[in-house]
Amino acid sequence: MSARLKIVFLTPGTGGWYCGACMRDNALTKALLAAGHEVSLLPMYLPLQLDEEVLAGSHAVPVFFGGINIYLRQKFAGSRYLPGWFDKLLNHPRLLRGVARHSHMTSARDHGEMTLAMLRLEDHRFGKELDQLCAWLEQETPDILCLSTALQAGMIREFKRRMGVKVICCFQGEDTFLDHLPEPYRDDCWRELAARVRDADLLVAPSRFYANLMKQRLGPDNLTIEVMPNGINLDGYVPLTEKPGPPVIGFLARMAREKGLEIMVDAFVHLRTVLGHPDARLHLAGAATAENLPLIESLQQRLAAAGLTDQVCWQTNISREEKIRMLRALTLFSVPATYPEAFGLYVIEAMASGVPVVQPAAASFPEILEKAGVGVLVPVGGATAQSWQTHGTHGTHGTYVDPAALARAWHGLLEQPDKLRGMAADSRRAAEEYYEVGVMRDRFLALVREMLDPAGDDHPPPV
Repeated sequence: MSARLKIVFLTPGTGGWYCGACMRDNALTKALLAAGHEVSLLPMYLPLQLDEEVLAGSHAVPVFFGGINIYLRQKFAGSRYLPGWFDKLLNHPRLLRGVARHSHMTSARDHGEMTLAMLRLEDHRFGKELDQLCAWLEQETPDILCLSTALQAGMIREFKRRMGVKVICCFQGEDTFLDHLPEPYRDDCWRELAARVRDADLLVAPSRFYANLMKQRLGPDNLTIEVMPNGINLDGYVPLTEKPGPPVIGFLARMAREKGLEIMVDAFVHLRTVLGHPDARLHLAGAATAENLPLIESLQQRLAAAGLTDQVCWQTNISREEKIRMLRALTLFSVPATYPEAFGLYVIEAMASGVPVVQPAAASFPEILEKAGVGVLVPVGGATAQSWQTHGTHGTHGTYVDPAALARAWHGLLEQPDKLRGMAADSRRAAEEYYEVGVMRDRFLALVREMLDPAGDDHPPPV
């Protein structure tokens, strides 16, 4: 294998909220560039939304398969004959970001139609977009294409036919997205995905939990999925040794019910009103779009009824600097997601800040925390899980954590300040040892070496 690789990452942007896969790809490409490789980061569908500086040169790269044009191609066959200057206008990042803010207005059926169309790419109306992307790639002549999500797997056959390039396909939360599609698109997309991912030269998941989950969903044969845990750039994450004032419990994720925002509020109310903690505060931060506002407003009303409005801080769409400042000030951290989270980048961001983590004993969280030897896991399931499901969340018996149980875990730790200090130091150490971006880069390169030279002696270590 050549010492210097030329790698292109195709990363779907969100345009309006921070995406863990986008942040992972940006961190990984920067680390690969620093190690001497030639790397490009191509946004697809929408512009990338990051809380740190994007990979150098990426601002000059156009958005491929722009979301507006893809929607028009799907709905109106004649839109493929629009002049190139008009297509370019519709792909302008500012316009795409504006559309992203109203993405909740697109119907579930539209999402299903477009997802299936992208998985059956050669059968649909996206020839112009595919030609533009392939023309750009053919000029770059990459050794490897890395697809940020398996939902891009519909492009692999065309990439191989036109360029003969090696393709890596990453998994990151596809099950949750697909399971929310209406029928018949849900089953059709799962079947098509199962066929298309097998076109890749390498499949990668961020956790053993998620690799096993996707092998079960995409069976029946024994699909090989390697594991590469996500990592972050630790620059700026400097833990505070002394934290004056009352204890603060924090949440950092998209402000949505499935991320556990409602559980956080209910647990905090239980901590203050039932368990009687005298002065704990709650800090809720993360991306929020228009579709999240009704939930936020209802939870603010719930806090007001409990007399706790002034005990809670809300921050939306924060910068990297604001995020780090918020995390450093926390005493405890939780994101009680109610779905099978593939990884949870927020967990290692908290660990990097020296903040003890309390998470559900489900999904990828036990794998992350037990490997690092840090954090507290709260049992999941129980009778109240069914009640929770009936109130509109997508939680299951396997992922739901009872707010009262979460509050008890917080309370137990807040009563042991010496233990908390020890957990804080251990959390930072674990982030450095297991989840720093250099560890992710080295694992990626080891997997690439095995893919390019399967008969060689330099095999990737198990994870």
